[in-house]
Amino acid sequence: MPEPLIMPPSNNPDRPLAALLMPDLLELLEEAPQSVAAQTEELHPADLADIAELMPVDRLGALLAALPRERAADVLEYLEEELRTEVLETLSARDAASIVEEMTPDERADVLEDLDEETADEILSELTPEAAAETERLLQYDPYTAGGLMTTEFVSVAEALTVEQALRSVRAMARAGRKEAMYTVYTTDAAGRLRGVLSLRELLAAPEGARLADLAWSEVVSVGPDTPQEEVSNITSNYDLVALPVVDDQQRVLGVVTVDDVIDVIQEEQTEDAQKVGGMEALDEPYMTIGLVDMLRKRGGWLAVLFVGELFTASAIHHYEGALDKLLILSTFIPLIIASGGNSGSQATSLIIRAMALGEVRLADWWRVARRELPTGFSLGLLLGALGFIRILAWQYMATGEWHVGSLSLGHDYEGLAVPIALTVSVALIGVVTFGSLVGSMLPFVLRRLGADPASASAPFVATLVDVSGIVIYFTAASLFLGSLLN
Repeated sequence: MPEPLIMPPSNNPDRPLAALLMPDLLELLEEAPQSVAAQTEELHPADLADIAELMPVDRLGALLAALPRERAADVLEYLEEELRTEVLETLSARDAASIVEEMTPDERADVLEDLDEETADEILSELTPEAAAETERLLQYDPYTAGGLMTTEFVSVAEALTVEQALRSVRAMARAGRKEAMYTVYTTDAAGRLRGVLSLRELLAAPEGARLADLAWSEVVSVGPDTPQEEVSNITSNYDLVALPVVDDQQRVLGVVTVDDVIDVIQEEQTEDAQKVGGMEALDEPYMTIGLVDMLRKRGGWLAVLFVGELFTASAIHHYEGALDKLLILSTFIPLIIASGGNSGSQATSLIIRAMALGEVRLADWWRVARRELPTGFSLGLLLGALGFIRILAWQYMATGEWHVGSLSLGHDYEGLAVPIALTVSVALIGVVTFGSLVGSMLPFVLRRLGADPASASAPFVATLVDVSGIVIYFTAASLFLGSLLN
């Protein structure tokens, strides 16, 4: 009899263990498919899914068929979405339904949501009436809301029950089938309205004869089915919940959002924000699977917008071309000025976007943020301005009667201008960094007020906005300290 497939500890990161076990599993499918279930029972479904993802797609159906239906459903849940969809489309509607029905209701709805409408309808028609009705009800909700995230597998009991009666009821529910949120017990009144909550541990430790109405916490945090998933994750995090009940207008429990789904939401939101902050639309698929056309569409739009923005920077530089002709040394510091403003703006934007995501900053706090960023930006500008002033003066030396900037000799044409040029650069840095910090912190508020995602205030976008203003501020400072040479 073949040795069971067991995922050992990883010692070689260059040779994934899934790749090592995949040939053995393929051989087992060919020679003894009836033994696959027994030989893989020690593998976690996630590990088995990792192996399955390396197999030829046309063999995945055989793998799922060789496993018990509940086990196949667990493996299917861990497969990448695109591959999972492809596998289900290769199965008959009846075979696919037999596996999908073993999934938790929320996962079942998510799987069917990813399929084309015709395939999803065929699979739905093969489900039991109860599972089909439950799935169709979940599919009615936006997948990015509490209703789209919730599962209908939760435990609720009447608040009038005693501890012993409640334990018998919970035990019966557990034996009747899968209940995803068994660790939290909700109490309801005679009309089915949510009245309280207690953990399974609290129920087990409760004194005999006590009534649930006297034991359960009456201050239950809940959300409506249309609550955005980002708000769901914030509430779950703020209250340290393992499950969040979803209620209708009459406070009747529709389902619960479990912490594992919240973790997925947090990862999804952070990935989306990171991609947007990088100056592109959020990818709807994993990086390695998204097509070239979709990749170009996601990145090309923002790049075009940024390119147009940079054209204004070029126009601003062209406007001051005369000043540059008269005092070429000014061009040396342009990259320094605009980069400093862009960097400060990007810092402020990143801080505010993250604070908004965590609920630390609300739309009404814009004035408080502005009052913080103005002195912060000014102080940072003073710091950079001081460094620039000292550095420019250090470039001058009198040993040969010439100035040197790094390895570049500026010659006698600029003799005696070290202080005015240093003041120009320093004042410009103070102004640009202050302005960049203010614009970078306010842009997320503007976008949220307009109903857009604050994460769209990407670092490249902020830098582009600050570039034009940086050129204007810089040459304004030059006119102030070097006006006689520029006129």
